[in-house]
Amino acid sequence: MALGGGDSAAQTPAVPTSLTLDAALARAEAVNPSIIAARARRATGVAEIAVARERLNPEARVELERETPTQAYGISLPLELGGKRARRIAVSTAALRTTDAEITQTIVEVRAQVRRAYFERLIADSRVALADELRTLAMRLRDTAQQRFDAGDAPRLEVLQAQLALAEADNQALGAVGIATAARMALNALLGLPLDTAVTLETSLEASTAPAADAALAQARTANAELLVLDRRLDEQRARLALARALQTPDVTPEGAITHGAEPEFNTGWRAAVGVALPIFTRHRAGVALEQATLTHLTAERDATMARVSGEVAGAAALADAQRSQYLRYRDQIVPQALEVERLAEDSYRLGQTGIAVYLLALQSSRDVRLRSLEAAAGFQSALSDLERAVGAPLP
Repeated sequence: MALGGGDSAAQTPAVPTSLTLDAALARAEAVNPSIIAARARRATGVAEIAVARERLNPEARVELERETPTQAYGISLPLELGGKRARRIAVSTAALRTTDAEITQTIVEVRAQVRRAYFERLIADSRVALADELRTLAMRLRDTAQQRFDAGDAPRLEVLQAQLALAEADNQALGAVGIATAARMALNALLGLPLDTAVTLETSLEASTAPAADAALAQARTANAELLVLDRRLDEQRARLALARALQTPDVTPEGAITHGAEPEFNTGWRAAVGVALPIFTRHRAGVALEQATLTHLTAERDATMARVSGEVAGAAALADAQRSQYLRYRDQIVPQALEVERLAEDSYRLGQTGIAVYLLALQSSRDVRLRSLEAAAGFQSALSDLERAVGAPLP
């Protein structure tokens, strides 16, 4: 995972002409604005470590007095005891690891969005293709009805019904194109492409499979990005607790001075002192209690998140499996049967064996079945996106 900065324009991939799902996910990791913004936070964490490494500056003092010695030039150096500096560095380092985990979480969320948008566009394009096919059938129906009317084999009503069916097919095709355009723009926005870019999608609906619930749960427990963020926050909070305890150790400030102007006793002298912070008014116990309470809260939050993630993963895996079975049944059994009924109804109407009402009913039934097939495919892909989001890691 690339975390560094650089010239974003130089690193932006060229506009592709076609994309597989894997290529779309890879492009999103490189150019998605949310991921870029998340990675930009890492520079702040690196700077915080540099700040934590800084040491306290010495203090110089000049004293001019009307008593001997009349002049004193001193310097003092605060010394932090109890490992405070090391504890600050540990807190900043742990905070940087938390930021890295949050970047990973953002990437996982964007991947789920891209997966959903990719297949939403693929299904929208399939709806356009279906609408065009039905429009072609409606045009054939209109021509057949007109021919039968001209031959005196059908009433004017059938011509009007056929024209109405064609107008409805035109309207459905127009709506399908609008939905496909919106889906294309949504995917392009996630991939950092110009909104009007037309990219061919190469991954088919059949390419996706649903992992078993046990495997998904095992992956979630070990690789879930949300849990990883909480684990890093726990590590960071433990470091903060150790820092709070270190602050209970008083600091000392050694000081040395050169004195001048104490004649006739001496011309140049010296003095030394040590200052110690006295823990009278506060012993930083409240700070320790605060950090301990925060640690307890984060631990409980992590346990609650684990329980929620387990439930979400199990539910999403079961739904994805059911949706895939439903889609496969539509694809392998129901849709072929509907197409066969549609073909037979068209042949029967063309041969004058049945009226137009029977054919229109068969056409409508076929259209509804094929649309429900696409809805099942959309439900399956949506369930996979929800499963990936719940698992909190890329699906295998």
